Amino acid sequence: MGPRYTRGLSLVELMVSLVVGLLVVAGALSVFDSNRQTYVATESLGRVQENARVAFELMARDIREAGGNPCSRNLPVANVMVNPASRWYTNFADGIRGAEGAFTLDNPSNRVSGTDAIELMYGVHTGATVVGHNPTAASFSVNTTEHGFVAEDLMMVCDYRQVALFQMTGPTATNETVVHNNGTASIQNCSKGLGFAVPMSCTTNGTPYAYGPNSMLTKLRAVRWYVGTKGGARVLYQDVIRNTGTLQVVSEEVATGVTDMQITYLLNGAASYVDATAVGANWRNVIAARLELSLAGEERVSEGQVINRKLVHVVALRNRNL
Repeated sequence: MGPRYTRGLSLVELMVSLVVGLLVVAGALSVFDSNRQTYVATESLGRVQENARVAFELMARDIREAGGNPCSRNLPVANVMVNPASRWYTNFADGIRGAEGAFTLDNPSNRVSGTDAIELMYGVHTGATVVGHNPTAASFSVNTTEHGFVAEDLMMVCDYRQVALFQMTGPTATNETVVHNNGTASIQNCSKGLGFAVPMSCTTNGTPYAYGPNSMLTKLRAVRWYVGTKGGARVLYQDVIRNTGTLQVVSEEVATGVTDMQITYLLNGAASYVDATAVGANWRNVIAARLELSLAGEERVSEGQVINRKLVHVVALRNRNL
């Protein structure tokens, strides 16, 4: 028998093998790319939903408490701080104010035009109980040294007859005394007297009023929410008041990717929500707010587009719906 020869692949067979291999690789790459796109889309959607959850939760907390105090609803408010209407964070008004356009006072330079905003003020529900009050000495005795109050804090005191807003003038955080003298703080109280009157008396002793035992003393929270820009991106901001020895307005980033915010309000007895302009001077009658946030993801996931979502949340004002 003659010698045996090992026969290799022909050129046609090699080319067919390469084509089949390329088809298998292409299929695998297609599956990989599809899975990657799905992963990116899922992650982007998750971040959008998380940003929305954080934004709604924190904003809702402030809106629910708007205009509230630890004592009772619809109490008259005596604001003895000097010219409170000249600063957004002392202008208590009715505890809630919406803005269709620019804020009336101190509109942030990075605020996005065409987006709505809101200002909220209320007394937080942690503080101290009044043991005694000496209006002449402008001082409260409280039940604890662990209240956390320090000079310069914006304060609220209430019983079941009225609320008073003032700036604490002393002493230290570990003292059982809270002083509300006039003329000794950065904002200053125009009066030692904390009594409600129409018109308000802004003299040394003002309208005297003594808060009895078991009255509540707490810090005043002032916050504003708006959409601003940072590095070309849109961010949901909150401006809050911080006491670092002096009062400062601090802008804090809360959620990225918030491209728009629209807010409408429900008035007591009304059948539909209206914008801030239509509320006019009736903020005291607002019982709920409807928040509509537009959010965008960061990654381009489909045909070069980012994920966009519009989410709605309705919040009732707790102290006006009891």
